Amino acid sequence: MCRVFAAQDPEGYRQINRSIRIDGHSTSIQLEATFWALLDEIAESQSLTTPKFISKLYDEAIEINGEIPNFASMLRTTCALYLRGHRPAIDERMALKQEAA
Repeated sequence: MCRVFAAQDPEGYRQINRSIRIDGHSTSIQLEATFWALLDEIAESQSLTTPKFISKLYDEAIEINGEIPNFASMLRTTCALYLRGHRPAIDERMALKQEAA
């Protein structure tokens, strides 16, 4: 079983830096290529660009939690939540339908 994971393409865990503007400041975020691909997919599902999605996620997390000790880790766990089936747009639409019923 470990061969499936051990034999993965090294390109997927290559570190990539992207510069993104968050709260008016330019910042650099370093994540593995696989996480960037997932964030691109999540952003597209929200009809946002990846930088806009990340900025919005940051703003909402600050509003809810007050601080984010490790934003790169938060982005990785966001990807994990997405892969586990937590789809905000779908969840929100379902909640609205239930409220209307």
